[in-house]
Amino acid sequence: MTSAPSESPAPAGPAPHGPREAILEARDLVKHYPLTQGVVIKRQVGAVKAVDGVSFELRRGETLGIVGESGCGKSTVAKLVTSLEAPTSGSIRFKGEDVTRLSGRARKALRRNIQMVFQDPYTSLNPRMTVGDIVGEPFDIHPEAAPKGERRRRVRELLDVVGLNPEYVNRYPHQFSGGQRQRIGIARGLALRPEIIVADEPVSALDVSVQAQVVNLMERLQDEFDLSYIFIAHDLSVVRHISDRVGVMYLGKLVETGTESEIYEHPTHPYTQALLSAVPVPDPAAEAGRARIVLDGDVPSPANPPSGCRFRTRCWKADERCAKEEPPLLVPGAGPAEGPARHPSACHYAEEKARIVPE
Repeated sequence: MTSAPSESPAPAGPAPHGPREAILEARDLVKHYPLTQGVVIKRQVGAVKAVDGVSFELRRGETLGIVGESGCGKSTVAKLVTSLEAPTSGSIRFKGEDVTRLSGRARKALRRNIQMVFQDPYTSLNPRMTVGDIVGEPFDIHPEAAPKGERRRRVRELLDVVGLNPEYVNRYPHQFSGGQRQRIGIARGLALRPEIIVADEPVSALDVSVQAQVVNLMERLQDEFDLSYIFIAHDLSVVRHISDRVGVMYLGKLVETGTESEIYEHPTHPYTQALLSAVPVPDPAAEAGRARIVLDGDVPSPANPPSGCRFRTRCWKADERCAKEEPPLLVPGAGPAEGPARHPSACHYAEEKARIVPE
């Protein structure tokens, strides 16, 4: 194998539609869940490294897509950003303030600005509460967001905004379809007028036709309310449709980041290339002539990840250096001085292959 290229630090780079301020910054996020033995006297014997050194930034008004297979740590990142879980280490800064150090009233105030849309619309809504109570519950927790006499009107407005009849305010979740329930979840997330919405696989439980409706709704709401999204999914086509920038996760780490076109048309990390080669193409002729990358083995356990590069046990480029040195998420130093392939990739031998997904 040829000698490894040198790397240079990854530039922040402007967003696709021009420079925007970073509204949220995560640096070296770590979340380890302890593994214990014993019943009366418990002792820690290890840890599940769900998230292990993830860094990214979210700019105002943009959508950051995070993709990866099940178990890679995507949903844990969502819980950390929304303060549903406390990180083991690392920092999350919202408008320059480290939210991991907040508590009490300060954390409660922060949660108004970062809301979440959950994956399963069938279990994320309380079946014993009416739609009006579900969408209006944030006003009970944050009474300053809406005067008591205005809440009913605000709830009806929110239902109208997400495309539901305001007259449904007294119905229960079981009286709605899956797509309608997810719209109720989105209305609940919008109630406090947040600046960031974290969407954790919001369309994976829906039919394909309904998925398109919900994604289009989220895009319209983003323009209307100037929202920033962290959009988590394992469906690569959905993420490409909605995202400005994309991060690819594998076994608790980001392995490649870039704009939508950089990741989908010019991937440089072997794992990203393998993911994209598995995307079905509706043209039989193009599908027949496309090279499929088949990975060997299974994903290692996050409780005992490989040394060095975590993808090396399944990578066709792996050598001794990959086992000894963990590759940083940097722009490769070798190759063209500029171009779409010049984006951060955590691989010692990052290089662009032929087109993975036909246009």
